[in-house]
Amino acid sequence: MNPPDRFSSPPTPDEHSGSPQRSLSIYEAECALASGTIADVQGVMRWGSNYAALVSIYDGDKVLTAVYKPQRGERSLWDFPDGTLCYREVLAYHVSQALGWELVPATVLRDGPHGIGSVQLFIEHDPAINFFTLDDSFNDQLQRFAAFDAVINNADRKGGHLLLDAQNKLWGIDHGLAFHSAPKLRTVIWEFERQPIPEPLLESLASLQNDILCKAAPWIDLMQSWLSANEISALVRRIEKLLTTRVFPSPSGHGPSYPWPPV
Repeated sequence: MNPPDRFSSPPTPDEHSGSPQRSLSIYEAECALASGTIADVQGVMRWGSNYAALVSIYDGDKVLTAVYKPQRGERSLWDFPDGTLCYREVLAYHVSQALGWELVPATVLRDGPHGIGSVQLFIEHDPAINFFTLDDSFNDQLQRFAAFDAVINNADRKGGHLLLDAQNKLWGIDHGLAFHSAPKLRTVIWEFERQPIPEPLLESLASLQNDILCKAAPWIDLMQSWLSANEISALVRRIEKLLTTRVFPSPSGHGPSYPWPPV
């Protein structure tokens, strides 16, 4: 099945409002999410299969809006271990940071009103804008997402899982279905398949590979605690394949290559 075509007209920044919390660096946001107090539950997001709530977090003079996904509210697919989606959400953020690409909003694992879970900075965005409404001016950003999803083996890159902020920066969300040891890549971003991966992206992938093999970063300890040995080995193999072939991947032929629904 082919996904819908993307439209030709890009959005303009003034079509949606910015968020004061975007003035924080991603590291400052991460620290505030981890140490702040969850004081208000603004509402429950009822359109997803897993429990997710929009919450307010207060950290000194900082007030952040975040998405809280408690472990006890997860409904894993049959092929993902129960109670691990929140770990995979946080690990996807750390991989994004290790690559230097800042694709995933600041995300932490912490306690909340319904127990431990992932807490991710909410990105102010226009919900009418998604992958299918973007034009080719976003290709550089989309190429990073294509490589990132191949690395983490993202099984759920829907069009609506890309959010555009007021600075025309794309952010990726919903990475709980990732890091499986078997080929599970399901994404709407296939237009770069078999095309050469730009050299700067290859350099970032090589750096990530070095971090993992040399255990050269603090987040590696989290990965070893949260993923199985088979999943870690598969992660290393996926990075090695990208570095060896130097092209964006094609559908594996193992199961569907697009998520459903695609938006």
